[in-house]
Amino acid sequence: MTFNDIFKSSFLENITGVSILDMLIALSLAFGIGMFIFLIYKKTYQGVMFSSSFGTTLVALTMITTVVILAVTSNVILSLGMVGALSIVRFRTAIKEPLDIAFLFWAIAVGIVLAAGFIPLAVIGSVVIGVILLVFVNRKSHANPYIVVLSCSDSAAEKKALEFLKDNVVKCVIKSKTSTKGLIELNLEIRMANDNTDFINTLSDMSGVNSAVLVSYNGDYMG
Repeated sequence: MTFNDIFKSSFLENITGVSILDMLIALSLAFGIGMFIFLIYKKTYQGVMFSSSFGTTLVALTMITTVVILAVTSNVILSLGMVGALSIVRFRTAIKEPLDIAFLFWAIAVGIVLAAGFIPLAVIGSVVIGVILLVFVNRKSHANPYIVVLSCSDSAAEKKALEFLKDNVVKCVIKSKTSTKGLIELNLEIRMANDNTDFINTLSDMSGVNSAVLVSYNGDYMG
């Protein structure tokens, strides 16, 4: 086929560019691996509220990418037009979790690899990536991070409360302090050796301590 023959190809000749069997195999594998990606996402999700729509997007994105790459690899003209069309698309949905970006690229990469015919690479690579994510994302830290919001009536109570915290946690760091007449409020980052939170009850009962609140800390605090 010469370069001129490529541009002389008609619309009807493109129908046989990709066989029905190739389409069914590629889309079936894309759906299966997409569901595997969705399962790994569900098992490793650590946000506040799980979004099933994002998981569905991962499955759909894997299959859509497979369809696009199958079309691109079967027609040179279409591949040039596809590049131009995708270059004007703008996605404005905010990605709240950094790990979500990895899942999006994973789904896209699997679709590309499957459509290119590298089925073992797509399957084995997805299994390896899934196992690594399960191991590292779900790994429990020995020192769990928390934020303590402490309200004291005077500096003496503040000093006593800080000494008590430092004796009962692994790490205690002041993130912010607000002082008004008759009230001192502290935000402290602490690390606990275990999940025992009884020390908060004792802290709130101390003289001069108005309240003590323990909040789970996910690392997004800016102080």
